Amino acid sequence: MSDEIPFHIQEKIIKSFPVRSLLQFRTVSKAWKSLIDSSDFIAAHSVTQPQHLLLRYEDPVETVEKYVSFLDDDTFPHQRFVHTLPESFKLLKQSTIVGSSLGLLCLHGYYGDGKGFLPNFEMEMVVLWNPSIRKSITVPMPNTLYLDPKNDIGFGVSPVTSDPTIVEITQFHKTSYHCEAKVYTVSSGKWRNLSNNLPSKPFRIFSPQVVVDKFIYWCAFDPITRDNMLTYHNLIMSFDMTNDNFGVIDLPDSLRCLSPTQLCISKLRESLVMLDYHRFLKRFCDVWMMENGVKKSFTKKFTVEAPYWSRKITPLGFRKSGQPIMELENDHEFFQQSELVVYEPYPKRFDYLEIYGTTETFSVHSYMETLVLIE
Repeated sequence: MSDEIPFHIQEKIIKSFPVRSLLQFRTVSKAWKSLIDSSDFIAAHSVTQPQHLLLRYEDPVETVEKYVSFLDDDTFPHQRFVHTLPESFKLLKQSTIVGSSLGLLCLHGYYGDGKGFLPNFEMEMVVLWNPSIRKSITVPMPNTLYLDPKNDIGFGVSPVTSDPTIVEITQFHKTSYHCEAKVYTVSSGKWRNLSNNLPSKPFRIFSPQVVVDKFIYWCAFDPITRDNMLTYHNLIMSFDMTNDNFGVIDLPDSLRCLSPTQLCISKLRESLVMLDYHRFLKRFCDVWMMENGVKKSFTKKFTVEAPYWSRKITPLGFRKSGQPIMELENDHEFFQQSELVVYEPYPKRFDYLEIYGTTETFSVHSYMETLVLIE
């Protein structure tokens, strides 16, 4: 690009290119490399990229895990790409996807020889993977030998710093609801204790988690407080990646007093969503969305009812256009197989994607192309 073009104009032009081109542009000059590698450029470029959906499931015939990406646009689900996984992923045992944020995916699992009787005696690991640039890094977890507590993992990338962040909350079940917290950032390369930043009130968090802007969110409940003699007091726990502070968001009465097993947190674009499963019939699910970012202002949008032949529905995520992507479990006594579908709320119609997998192995996470982890 001509030196006669002002650099801020060059920046605008460069920002319009996809990640694959930017990787080549880094070799053009030191100025371009410095620009493309900067956290401001990476954050600004990422949000302009189209959304992709990463589907993970177990093929019921081949009994192998598959990772398939779809472009979330008018071509969905026809433009699909099967990923070649990095070795760091393939070596993980009992792996689960913690979440996705700013184009990165976070997996949690264990490395080891498989001979141990308890998985926590193996090496507990987190793998961060950028599928756009095919790069991954591994992060050892700090607590590997605890038997009593339950460790919950949070993950996000701050749009302010583009710094991947991992949070570990250790919940001790036999010690008066005591919790500890640690945080790891890729830029620092080390874990820090954040136990003093936790809320003073007792809580229990549970997966999954979502990231909206600079916050990681989990469903949680207060195990001590009682509302009008009711057993449960549900809430949302947040973690601010820019200042390491935890926070609590109260839920409206219609969600606060439900059994925690009925609730699941999700997001639609940049708004929090709460999913409410009917207590005794997993064939029904209410979708609530936070309005305009105003705390406690959740509005019920619609209810999904499974087809007559399905005994259970599980929302996995949302398309950018607003339709939930769901797993429909077949009502069959001889085999456990589910089907992936998209639900259209206002015609009240299921679009069948002809993707079948072993029941309860489906997960869907949205991501966009990004340069995070380029260095």
